[in-house]
Amino acid sequence: MPLSISLLVTSDVHGYIYPTHYRDRTVQNLGLAKVASVVKKKRQEKETLLIDNGDIIQGSPMTYYHAKYKRGAANPVIKAANKLKYDASVFGNHEFNYGLDYLKGAIEQADFPWLSASVLNKETGEPAFGTPYIIKEVGGVRIAILGVTTHFIPNWEEPRNIEELDFRDAVEAAKHWVAYIRDKERPDVMVVSYHGGFERDLVTGEPTERLTGENQGYQMCQELEGIDVLITGHQHRSLAGNVNGVTVIQPGNNGQLLGEVELTLEKNHTGWVLKESNPQLITIDETVEPDKDVTDLIADFEQETQEWLDRPIGEIVGDMKIEDPFQARLQDNPMIEFFNRVQMNAAGVDISNTSLFNNDSAGFRNDVTMRDIVSNYIYPNTLNVIRISGKDMKDALEQSAKYFAVEDGKLTVNPAFIEPKPQHYNYDMWEGIDYELTISNPVGERVTKLMYKGEPVKETEEYDVVMNNYRAGGAGDFDMYRGKPLIKDIPIDMTELIANYILERKTIEASCDGNWHVTL
Repeated sequence: MPLSISLLVTSDVHGYIYPTHYRDRTVQNLGLAKVASVVKKKRQEKETLLIDNGDIIQGSPMTYYHAKYKRGAANPVIKAANKLKYDASVFGNHEFNYGLDYLKGAIEQADFPWLSASVLNKETGEPAFGTPYIIKEVGGVRIAILGVTTHFIPNWEEPRNIEELDFRDAVEAAKHWVAYIRDKERPDVMVVSYHGGFERDLVTGEPTERLTGENQGYQMCQELEGIDVLITGHQHRSLAGNVNGVTVIQPGNNGQLLGEVELTLEKNHTGWVLKESNPQLITIDETVEPDKDVTDLIADFEQETQEWLDRPIGEIVGDMKIEDPFQARLQDNPMIEFFNRVQMNAAGVDISNTSLFNNDSAGFRNDVTMRDIVSNYIYPNTLNVIRISGKDMKDALEQSAKYFAVEDGKLTVNPAFIEPKPQHYNYDMWEGIDYELTISNPVGERVTKLMYKGEPVKETEEYDVVMNNYRAGGAGDFDMYRGKPLIKDIPIDMTELIANYILERKTIEASCDGNWHVTL
C-alpha cells in the first residue's frame, strides 16, 4: 500500500506574519498566519513535514521594531513559527543582520532545530550551531533534511555580525554531508534545504547571472549524488519542477506561497522506496483566512508595532513623493537626494550614493512617520566610507548604467535586473558629483559626463564616498569596491539615521539640485 507524505516548505518569509502591508495597513495575501491555515488543513489530510528554508526573522517593520527596541520581549516571529510547529529551519543570509546575540536568542526560543552544514565555527571548523541535519521518521519512513546556506554572506554582512563564523562552499559542504548521511543514517528520502537559488536556466543550463557562487542550485542538481529533493530560496522566485532527476521547489517570499512536495513511497522487502515526488506551489490567496491562533498570539506586539509606525517624526515642505519609480531613476529627485544628504551628514563626506530599493517606494508624505521611513528604506543597512579612485567611480557608474536598455527607441529596464529576481537595488544614484549616462552608447562607454566641484574627475585621483555596507563590499557586481580602504564605519542603521535627521530638524525642505540625469 503506497504511503503519501507532504513535505511543506516556506522560504524568505522575512518576518511577515499578519497579512498586512505595513506601508498602508492594507490586507494582503501573505504572511505566516495565512500559511498556518493551509498547513492545518494539510495536516488533517496526510502525514506532513514543515520546513522553513531561511530568512524568517528579518525583513518586516515588526522584526525591525523588535530587534531595535524590544529585544527583551519574546521574538514574535519565533512565537508564530513555534505555533506552526515547524520541524526545522535553515539559516538564511538575513538571519545574521541583527548580530549573533540576536540570532542566538531566536535559536534559544525556537522549539525546532536550526540547520546549516556550511556555517562553521571559526575556531573549531564544525557546524556553528551544532545541527547540520535532522532525521525525521514519518509513518515509519526515515527522511533526512540537510541544511546549507549560501556562502556568499561575507560579501554582504557587517563583519562584526559574523566574526565568530566561517562559511564553507555550500556545494562542497552538501557533498560531504550527503555522503555522510547516506552512509551513516541510510535514510529512505534525502532532502537538501539550501538557502540559495539557481544560477542557471533550469531547462537549458545556460547561466542566468554571473557565476560568483552566490547561487549554486543548478550545480547541486548536477553534482550531489543521492538527493531526492532540493529546496531552494534566496531569490524570491516561484519554482516547482525537476532538474536532472532531482525534484526542486522554491516558494517565493513573504508567505505568498506554500511549497509542497508530495512524496509517494512503497514498501518492499528492503524497506521504503521513493516512487514519486511531485512539487507544487500553493497560492495564499483571498480565500485563505488567517489562522486566529497565530494572529491572537502576537496581536499585542503587532498593535505596538503599528502604533510605533504611526508615530510622527517631522514635516516635509515640498514634494518628496515617488509617483513613478522608473522616472525617479532617470534624473535627480528630492527623495534620493535626501537619502544621500543624510548619508553625507552622518559620514562627514561630500560624495554619496544610494538606491531606490524596489518599485513599492512611494516616497515621503508631508507629515512623516516611522511608517514612511521603514517603507521606503527597507533594509537594515549601515554605512561605510571607502576610498576609491576616479576610475573606480566611473566603473561604478558604468555598472549602474547596465540597469537600462533601449527598446523600440525608448529607455527601459534591462531584463537582467528583473529576471530571475528583481534587482532594482543594484542601481545607484549619486550626490556630490555631476554626471550624465547616455544609454544608447555601447556598454562601458555610457558615462558621458563626470565632474567633481566643477572639474572633470581624474582617474588617478582618490575620493572618499559614503554608501551602504552591502554596496561597499562590492555586492551587486560592483567589484571595483572590493578591498578598498575603509575610511569610516558608521554602525547605525540607515533608518535610524533618517529618523534622527528629521527629528533633529523637525522640518525638511524637499530639494533637488539636478546633479545627474540619464538620457537616451
